[in-house]
Amino acid sequence: MNAETFPAPEPVLREFVARNLLYNQDGFPYPDQASFLQEGIIDSLGVVELVEFVGRKFGVKTEQSEITPENFDSIANLAAFVRRKQNGSGSGGESRKPTAEQP
Repeated sequence: MNAETFPAPEPVLREFVARNLLYNQDGFPYPDQASFLQEGIIDSLGVVELVEFVGRKFGVKTEQSEITPENFDSIANLAAFVRRKQNGSGSGGESRKPTAEQP
């Protein structure tokens, strides 16, 4: 069991997507379950940016096989993926120390 506690990823993910992918300073205007691709929120390059951000911010290593809609197509899916990886139950189970940098 992992005794380390991590902050909730949803607010950090919402802010990153809003500011860096939607260029919206007013926050993330969609529900957490909204599909990034179906709603036109991000494109494939945005997925790459999300993968890099998740690695930096939350200290999780994402394998190429994990870059799927089930893991990266909504705030809810991405937050669940981050939690699994941080708890060591994601495939690969590797995690690094998260950074304190701003989104």
